[in-house]
Amino acid sequence: MANIQSQIKRNRQNEKRRLRNRDFRGAARSAVRDALASMATGTETPAAVLAAVSALDKAAAKGAIHHRNAARRKGRLLKRLNALGLQPKIAGAAPTPAAGAAATARARSAQQRHSARAEKAPTAGAEAKTKTEAKKTAAKTAAKKPAPKKATKK
Repeated sequence: MANIQSQIKRNRQNEKRRLRNRDFRGAARSAVRDALASMATGTETPAAVLAAVSALDKAAAKGAIHHRNAARRKGRLLKRLNALGLQPKIAGAAPTPAAGAAATARARSAQQRHSARAEKAPTAGAEAKTKTEAKKTAAKTAAKKPAPKKATKK
């Protein structure tokens, strides 16, 4: 048992996180198990796979599992689904007009930010260039000067 206050608090936090992560990991495992069972029976397979993918994404987002672990498990599920000749119906796969307008607006605002940065950049870059050139010339002149010789006793 820890007797340092910070370690006692850390133990309490770790226990809360362990319980929370256990729920997310368990939900992901159950969803994957259900998806595999539906593949075996052939009933509502794409819906079950999408539910499993969603559970894995949620667990990865919460940090309960590593994002690469989630990606690997999703890839295996989708590979099996494709082997059965079924395609999951992914919501939002075809862009809607509203989504297209939002994407256009985001791109336009990104261009405006980029152009604003480009206008500011030359002055900052020129000042930085002169400072770096000054440092380089100072370094070159210092390198050209011979080091003073140490006086030795004779």
